Amino acid sequence: MSSTSASSENPVAVPRPSASLIVVNERNEILLVHRNPKARSFGGMTLSFSSKVFPGGNYDKKQDTSLAVTAIRETFEETGLLLVSSNEPSTTAPLDDAQLEDARHRIHQQKLLWQEFLDSRRLRLDVSALLPFTQWITPKEAPRRFHTQFFITFLPATPSTGFNSGAKHEHIPKTDGGQEVISTRFVHPSAVLREFHDGKITLLPPQFYLLTTLVDVLQGVSNTEKQRMRVEHISRSNFGRMTFNPRPLKTEGEDRVQGQLILTYEGDETRGGSPGRLHRANLRMANGLIREIVLQRNFDIYDNVDSHAHNFSQSSKL
Repeated sequence: MSSTSASSENPVAVPRPSASLIVVNERNEILLVHRNPKARSFGGMTLSFSSKVFPGGNYDKKQDTSLAVTAIRETFEETGLLLVSSNEPSTTAPLDDAQLEDARHRIHQQKLLWQEFLDSRRLRLDVSALLPFTQWITPKEAPRRFHTQFFITFLPATPSTGFNSGAKHEHIPKTDGGQEVISTRFVHPSAVLREFHDGKITLLPPQFYLLTTLVDVLQGVSNTEKQRMRVEHISRSNFGRMTFNPRPLKTEGEDRVQGQLILTYEGDETRGGSPGRLHRANLRMANGLIREIVLQRNFDIYDNVDSHAHNFSQSSKL
């Protein structure tokens, strides 16, 4: 997609529509991928060897009819996890692991169209299982920008090993051979945040924010109906429908700290919020990588979340 701007001297990249999926298993672990740093970058910042993100990618108008479809397709390409149901299992033989891997790589290499694969196996995407979980727009200062719709979904307690009537097929996560993803794993949000704090991995602001939001909900090692209902409530609230348009806070003089970047979010006192309202992230940078993030959010999204509607406007401007 081309870049446009009001000034030809300082072009502003147009955000590319994309989608990312937060997959939660029965142990309250979240699926993360370790991207190949040579494959892509995020907003101009090269992903380090230790960067962890949720599976996802760009909307493909040739293959995707919605961003939810993008999220499912990209998750399959990057991890092998296929979120579908079979329409007519009695007339179509189940796909074994080898067939899934073959289809996955052919789709990724654009040798097989996604819809052709689904139609040939009479598979139905489990789009209804995806809950919207905020949108994020890369700051305009970045050379590469994305408008990403995040979704969240839950895997059942007993994943099927084949296609059954009305059942999902959860393929064991695997890498894509290093084309885009070096490793995949399920890990609890608290463990991810601890690894980031200890400097073992790098997180980007959207992932850090969403993991911090989920860690208080997904407590323990067994996913419960109450937890799923709470996440669904957040998804359907003003917060879940929110569009984040992070903006760097300009600091001068004594307030300016080398290697520090402050991103403000909707509802912050500098973004139309009431005096004293903080909704921002303090980033500490070193060698072009994010080493620390401190989230400042002095309101409780879990306590009557809809009462904060004025903080979660969907009218964010680019």
